[in-house]
Amino acid sequence: MRLPPLLPGTLVKRYKRFLADIVLEDGSTVIVHCPNSGSMKGCAVPGSRVFISRSLNPGRKYPFTWELVESDGFWAGINTALPNRLVRDAIEDGTVVELHGYETIRPEVAYGEHSRIDLLLESPHRRCFVEVKNVTLVENGLALFPDAVTIRGQKHLNELMRVVREGDRGVIFFTVQRGDGESVSPADAIDPEYGRLLRLAMENGVEALAYRALVTPQEIVLTERLPVVV
Repeated sequence: MRLPPLLPGTLVKRYKRFLADIVLEDGSTVIVHCPNSGSMKGCAVPGSRVFISRSLNPGRKYPFTWELVESDGFWAGINTALPNRLVRDAIEDGTVVELHGYETIRPEVAYGEHSRIDLLLESPHRRCFVEVKNVTLVENGLALFPDAVTIRGQKHLNELMRVVREGDRGVIFFTVQRGDGESVSPADAIDPEYGRLLRLAMENGVEALAYRALVTPQEIVLTERLPVVV
């Protein structure tokens, strides 16, 4: 997926969860939208190099959006609005062979209890529900999810188990948006309940897939499958 033209800068601080101050190359400071509800552990260190995009929509209160940050020498994609598109592109171009062969892909389809599945893959007589997660926390090559307690994520695992019980296919898909992740594991020290539910889900037929993305200031693209270690 090609990215729009990005502006380089330096992170001053992230605050109020969805805002950050960033210094541009000309020395000016701008307030940017931070499209990430997690803690961004390891990806919100003041002084980090960042890239931001600028919207031409005159109605936006904050025209700038934080897209990338350099963490441990690797670019990390922190925009959680992108992984669904990344996964869909990778399914359609054949990169994600595990999800190949369905006739249609629909995003944001209502299911479960007041939820929407990220991607619903369909063919006659078979369906696959795909829940996509963005992973940016990496420690010693181990990509960890989540980076904060996620009640919503726990709910998604329960709902995937339900669709499997009903005869459909359920997939939790971890998108590692940085180049130094070698495998994916639940972050038990951060959210032990999520780790418990992930293991339970996998024992009950939910498939766990993980792919690493090549992240550059020009594009982000899923490239290779990673093992999920629980």
